[in-house]
Amino acid sequence: MELLRLATAGSVDDGKSTLIGRLLYDSKGLFEDQLEAIERFSAQRGDEYLDLALVTDGLREERAQGITIDVAHRYFSTPARSFVIADTPGHVQYTRNMVTGASTADLAVVLVDVRKGLTDQTRRHALVVSLLRVPHLVLCVNKMDLVGYDRAAFEEVCEEFAAFARRLDVPDVTMIPVSALHGDNVVQRTVAMPWYEGTSLLYHLEHVYTGSDRNLIDARFPVQWVVRPRTAGDPDYRGYAGTVTGGVLRPGDEVVVLPSGLTTTITAIDRYDGPVDEAFPPMAVVLRLADDLDVARGDLVCRPHNRPVVGQDLEAMVCWMGDRPLRPGDMLALKHTTRWARCVVQSLRYRLEVHGLHRQESATELACNEIGRVRLRATQPVVYDTYHRNRETGSFILADEETWDTVAAGMLLAAD
Repeated sequence: MELLRLATAGSVDDGKSTLIGRLLYDSKGLFEDQLEAIERFSAQRGDEYLDLALVTDGLREERAQGITIDVAHRYFSTPARSFVIADTPGHVQYTRNMVTGASTADLAVVLVDVRKGLTDQTRRHALVVSLLRVPHLVLCVNKMDLVGYDRAAFEEVCEEFAAFARRLDVPDVTMIPVSALHGDNVVQRTVAMPWYEGTSLLYHLEHVYTGSDRNLIDARFPVQWVVRPRTAGDPDYRGYAGTVTGGVLRPGDEVVVLPSGLTTTITAIDRYDGPVDEAFPPMAVVLRLADDLDVARGDLVCRPHNRPVVGQDLEAMVCWMGDRPLRPGDMLALKHTTRWARCVVQSLRYRLEVHGLHRQESATELACNEIGRVRLRATQPVVYDTYHRNRETGSFILADEETWDTVAAGMLLAAD
């Protein structure tokens, strides 16, 4: 069954957790013990209704404060699709958690309180969705019940968001009026808004087309591990394990291993259940090659006439997550696909102002949760594509060399 990964986004108290709880509750995606625990906790707090936000707000601090802090993942399925939902925080200080939750999403659900309209945090999350190249975005205008299901209020928010989204890079935007608290247009279409002619949220999630989202042209295979099982049946077995991040690979294909540049041919492709005739994203496989090459973790297998960029000077947009600001001259650890390297921040090109998307070229540092363009110099060659071309080979993380805390998520750009 096809899998769709989705992440929620938006400002605090816009109803993200309640929306997911309603989606699971109305689609029969909750177990009886989960439902009993939610009913019990709602009664202990004196709530007059079933607080479905408790489905994802599992931390004690989250339930006490009524906010989302950590990224909560929930799984459910319908006859049409399986889903992995990442409920991300709305508070500014937890933007880095939102980046983590949305980094692997196929679709982002951005919530807006119809009474407040777009806030700075809504714009920040929409910008992050755009930078992370999440191909599908659903704007859920929530709490329609509090404005009497007024059509004009919904259209006003839609116009405001459309004006902002025109400056982003999101190819598919859908807008749905909902009331997460009462379930209007979440799983079933509501009769409370007869003027709305679109689908419910669940119907859209089940039918959104994702077939063209993955790159099936540029063959990319980062090597994660060299497999050498010493068994009596095949003592000479040598394979290279990893996940296909682009293109289609088949036995008999001529390939090149980077950064060494050595060429060979694929003789077989193995999975846990036996050989396969082809491999494509996001399959985890083991490649067997015709020649005994020096192939190690961090190398990348691709086609000889369709190679990524190999270089040490990197241009990138970064979402800074560290408590200490990012400044030119900082030394950091860089993880790209399965390869680690060290890098130095050569320059901060500009900081991106969230509200108006202006470039602040006079900026000298990036504080926590800020976004900017930087130039990095790696200590060894990095084999990469631009993020626009391939989300896996075009992304990286930066870590503090002393604590090994992840301090940034980056998207690689074309070099000047």
